[in-house]
Amino acid sequence: MIHIQHDDFDAGIEIESLRSIGSHIGAVVSFVGSVREFSDVRELIALELEHYPKMTQKSLESIAAEAKSRWDVEAVKIIHRVGRLLPSDRIVFVGIASRHRSEAFLACEFVIDVLKTQAPFWKKECLSSGDQWVDAKQSDDKKSLRWEK
Repeated sequence: MIHIQHDDFDAGIEIESLRSIGSHIGAVVSFVGSVREFSDVRELIALELEHYPKMTQKSLESIAAEAKSRWDVEAVKIIHRVGRLLPSDRIVFVGIASRHRSEAFLACEFVIDVLKTQAPFWKKECLSSGDQWVDAKQSDDKKSLRWEK
């Protein structure tokens, strides 16, 4: 379940949709990422996300499929917003439904770590001092590397 969209989402509705898969679901773990108001030490006015739809969809589907192959999870849901977002706007939702919490926690952490480094989104920060494209962060790369087989 992959959704790339401009519109906001309701995390509560998304969690309920995962819970409603069936009574065998014992855990739903979710992550919601938001746009932070500061970029390093500068104030952020907005964040603009661009992508190539088919490429991004394929990448997110691959990440979700890998999570399902590594852990015993019933469903992986990823919602990622694109377009112009303001500070405190929700940007990403990752939800995992599983029989057991340990599998769901691991899969959720894997998805967000790998998504941050492998999904083809381009971010531009709109700052009071001007716009700038966001470079990859070493800290994100380090988190993603730990999941390599």
